[in-house]
Amino acid sequence: MTIFRQYVLPFLIVLVFFVALVAVSARIFLPSDMAAPAPIEEVNPQPQKAEAHLPPSLSMLVKGVPDSLALSEQFRMTVN
Repeated sequence: MTIFRQYVLPFLIVLVFFVALVAVSARIFLPSDMAAPAPIEEVNPQPQKAEAHLPPSLSMLVKGVPDSLALSEQFRMTVN
């Protein structure tokens, strides 16, 4: 057990460290466009088609109550 604790386990720890170091350092050799961080926003966002075919009752749950006073009063009357 002492051989495992004194020789094998420290060797495994150092080996994992060097594998991680090589993986992180490999970005130096990548082309410049792949070495940059990933973009946060989509380059060509696709319009969401699922919301266009929602019934009015579900549309209010997904999009929220509209700001228009006439529509918001109509919503209050259907709740009561």
